[in-house]
Amino acid sequence: MNIANRITLTRISMIPIFLGILLLDIPYGNTIGAAIFAVAAGTDGIDGYLARSRKEVTNLGKFLDPLADKLLITSALIYLVEISQIPAWIAIIIVAREFAVTGLRTIAVDRGVVIAASSWGKIKTVSQVIAVVILLLHDFFEALTVFPLGQVAIYTAAILTVISGIDYFAKAKGVFSSD
Repeated sequence: MNIANRITLTRISMIPIFLGILLLDIPYGNTIGAAIFAVAAGTDGIDGYLARSRKEVTNLGKFLDPLADKLLITSALIYLVEISQIPAWIAIIIVAREFAVTGLRTIAVDRGVVIAASSWGKIKTVSQVIAVVILLLHDFFEALTVFPLGQVAIYTAAILTVISGIDYFAKAKGVFSSD
């Protein structure tokens, strides 16, 4: 197993640690959880870079990397819904977009079309990570600002998520032409 896939598996293994820290009533739990989440999210760029630069892109990596991303973001969103930091409908929009784009890519591959990651998809991911970190550190950011920065961040992430989804489907409209 190459280093990139090991990093991806490490990201997946960080998810239960991230959630465990958040669910335990320990001092600075949200800060520690936010740090673990940020480190885990940061490994996404590292594993992809290493796989491409070393020419070690594998089918396992192509499967695990997006799965790890979705598991990390989804687990954070569910936790934030649980603690009433975000409304459930925002989590549903974000998760539904992930399912829809994954389904689109699956159909495209079946038809011999590869849908590459778009810049909107990368912007979406960064906005989601930033929103989650801000929401996990809501006490800190609440003390700094008079407006709800976390809510602004998650609504921005939701909007960018929708735009990204539309972009993927617009670019792949030919995938459905033979249906």
